[in-house]
Amino acid sequence: MDDHEVGAKTMQRQVIEFGGLPVGIAVPDGEKLRFIAVKFHVIALDDRRFASAGEIRMAIRHHLQSAEARPLEAA
Repeated sequence: MDDHEVGAKTMQRQVIEFGGLPVGIAVPDGEKLRFIAVKFHVIALDDRRFASAGEIRMAIRHHLQSAEARPLEAA
């Protein structure tokens, strides 16, 4: 199996947007996606691995709702 394949799906690099703004990229890493943050307000999630882009967006949403996260507009 190619490093960029998971089952029948081909994993590709992709921009992760949240609230209409790019906040990072997801790159294939084995059978998961590694999140690389490009905005400070999601830096706590940098270098974490996720099963899907949807899971990354859910983690971003939870992170931004936490008391320690800065609002998206302030970043």
